[in-house]
Amino acid sequence: MEPIVFEFTYGDEHLSSHSGLALIGALLSKTGLKKRLSATVLRGCKNPVISHHDIVYSMTGLLCLGKSYFDAIEPFRSVPFFVKSLGIEQCPSSVTLRQRLDVVKSDFDLIIKEESANLIRHKAPRITPVSTGVGDYVPLDIDVSPFDNSKTKKEGVSRTYKGVYGYAPIFAYVGREGYLANTELREGKQHCQKGTPEFLKESIVYSKKVAPDKEILARMDSGNDSVENQAVCHEENVEWLIKRNLRREDPETWLKLAKDTGEKVSLGKDKTVWHGETFRTVKDFKEPLRIIFAVTERTVTKKGQSLLIPEIEVETYWTSLPLSPKEIIELYHGHAECEQFHSELKTDMDLERLPSEYFATNAVVLLLGMLAYNLLRLCGQESLREDNGNITRRPSYRRKAGRRRLRTVMQDLIYMACRITRHARKWRISFGQYNPWKRVWLNIYTRFREPITA
Repeated sequence: MEPIVFEFTYGDEHLSSHSGLALIGALLSKTGLKKRLSATVLRGCKNPVISHHDIVYSMTGLLCLGKSYFDAIEPFRSVPFFVKSLGIEQCPSSVTLRQRLDVVKSDFDLIIKEESANLIRHKAPRITPVSTGVGDYVPLDIDVSPFDNSKTKKEGVSRTYKGVYGYAPIFAYVGREGYLANTELREGKQHCQKGTPEFLKESIVYSKKVAPDKEILARMDSGNDSVENQAVCHEENVEWLIKRNLRREDPETWLKLAKDTGEKVSLGKDKTVWHGETFRTVKDFKEPLRIIFAVTERTVTKKGQSLLIPEIEVETYWTSLPLSPKEIIELYHGHAECEQFHSELKTDMDLERLPSEYFATNAVVLLLGMLAYNLLRLCGQESLREDNGNITRRPSYRRKAGRRRLRTVMQDLIYMACRITRHARKWRISFGQYNPWKRVWLNIYTRFREPITA
């Protein structure tokens, strides 16, 4: 059968391909951003024609659409729905957007981070903890992820630990859903531990705002193996799980300790694995700190090559949790989910190559990216509650899930076509007859519009 030949006509209907911005606007209206941003006086812009909150909302709306460059605002200046859905009084030009963000620097940091944390606390369907034998803990995963900005001359771009030229921002994710509690843009050459104790302390404060009645578990990789981080966790009364950096420690010593005190958990013709624990005295701590180890002795490589001298692999972890070694190791493996969250920021939101030549401006864009990321995550988790709560509403081809990827949220909920009409001083949205998401979208929007209760 030959494909049908269509004829083209142009109508005067008000159509939009991004009705999901109404969801974003509904969430933003439940924050104090508009009042707090408008009350802020920037040194380089004391009497702005376009308000600060219009600038922030416009850039956040662009980021929610996966557009991280300033020129992307131009097509939306003539689209009434973009302005109305986000609650913007005046849509800025690309030049105004760029120039205003150039003078913001760090003046909006506290406001945006606090309002983002409060919004997650009140609008997230659930902050999922990790369950252990001694209770439930909300994970606070802190990790650095290089942003490749090679072949550019942007301020702060330098060689990262992964060998690419770019930035090395640090992120703090709360809960198994991966809500962003804190972020900080860093130069590519900056060591991951530099400034981390201060960042960790700040992240713990925001994580407690997100989950005020929950126990927090901070998880970090071996790049952050420092007694300073443990001291911060101890002072802030949170548990910690940090992979140790073996540095120059002898693997043979750990193998001997494992054989003497550890438990043999895997025995095969190719390898033997021991799990166990030990304690070491650390300065500034009255009691010795607990170390969990997993030691593997291999006689055959993964490719099947026999070894004359056995190969020794050692993994060790600092922890304050009184769990078995197996539980601790499995708990740390959950930290790897950070890589999925990084991927969503870089690829789904197209945030890896930051738009400005100035470091401070890119730091502001990354901060607004954190806000947009959380708004999209809230939309995704709310849609899962809609699906998982009633099996008849979930299409048969979609399985029950714990987290929806941001790209899926953008494709299914944000980039959803609609028709906008205005009658009797009211704005109306209508969806197509065959739109499978219209009922879910409406229910999410209704819940987002509900007032926040203390």
